[in-house]
Amino acid sequence: MLEDSEDRVETGKVQSEPENRQQMEPTGQRKGVMHSWLRDLVISVAVSAFIIIFLYQPVRVEGTSMLPMLEDQDRLFINKMAYRVGEIQRGDVVVFLYPHDHEKSYIKRVIALPGDTLRIDHGQVIVNGRRISESYVPRRFADDRSQPEMTVPGNEYFVMGDHRSISSDSRDFGPVDRDLIYGKAAFVYWPMDQAGVVR
Repeated sequence: MLEDSEDRVETGKVQSEPENRQQMEPTGQRKGVMHSWLRDLVISVAVSAFIIIFLYQPVRVEGTSMLPMLEDQDRLFINKMAYRVGEIQRGDVVVFLYPHDHEKSYIKRVIALPGDTLRIDHGQVIVNGRRISESYVPRRFADDRSQPEMTVPGNEYFVMGDHRSISSDSRDFGPVDRDLIYGKAAFVYWPMDQAGVVR
């Protein structure tokens, strides 16, 4: 009888263990899947936050002063690291805080660098005594404004919109301090037919 009872107990144990495993495995698998999903989510959020905070930031264009390169409501990424590791170049399309209201951001093209002499003669830009070729300004967007010669102060940049006839830029509010420039326009991602590198 002891042997029978021991057999029964052993049989009961053998039968109950698989049942417990079957009951536990789905829960364990669910926990593993949830843990994996949560880990991937946290990593994705952290990487996205790093990219947005330190590297690229999405922005929306408001207005038409950068036609034809950028249209009203275009979405683009700006490179926030570009000028932490490199220098601002003439021709760069930059994003900066408006000098008279740091709540607003503007996007314009750099025309002259610190120390450059600049003069505008009936719409023709002359930097350091040389007329500059501006293929990014179509004839229909040009204007005939003039400006007397000036020297761009140190640590400041003279910026202008590509749609010269409607752009409010350094001709109106003066050169922009380097500390106000926080990004370089990099890539239009929306709308899709406008997608491409900003030049």
